[in-house]
Amino acid sequence: MLKYVSQLARVMAVLGGLVLSALVVLTFISVFGRALNTLGHAGSLGALGEWLISTGVGPITGDFELLEAGVAFAIFAFLPITQLYGAHATVDIFTSALPGRANKALMAFWEIVLTVVILLIAARLYVGMLDKMQYNETTFLLQFPIWWAYAASFAASLAACVVALYCALARIAELATGRAYLPHSEGASH
Repeated sequence: MLKYVSQLARVMAVLGGLVLSALVVLTFISVFGRALNTLGHAGSLGALGEWLISTGVGPITGDFELLEAGVAFAIFAFLPITQLYGAHATVDIFTSALPGRANKALMAFWEIVLTVVILLIAARLYVGMLDKMQYNETTFLLQFPIWWAYAASFAASLAACVVALYCALARIAELATGRAYLPHSEGASH
């Protein structure tokens, strides 16, 4: 089962990485276009400035709208691999002195809490998506339906739910059997 959960987490991380990379390129092009447009309006370039303005160079229309939708998806796309590998930051000042079994119990408890939170977020994303669909809400500039962004984030949150449920059950099994069912934690520990 770990193999399939791991593959799901990796695929989502790759998708999140591709979307995030595309957003970086989009932001660069938009900022560069905005800078050229500002330069063209500076007045000190004369004919070159007028030519820049006449080309229509400027920011990408709706860049903020695309950025909002894409970043929301990317966050949910990275959540499965972060949870599977225990890559969330942890502060273990008080728990480092506890016996191993107590730490395993705490890990299982917090894994269950995180799973409940992820399930709740996914449920609320679904309700939000249905609301946006029902009222046909669109973005201001691009006029694309807002529910598209909700649907993408909801799909990624479903993958996060699958991984979260697996991790919670694995932590409980680790507590009960003493065997490891999850990859070694790679999170920052402070």
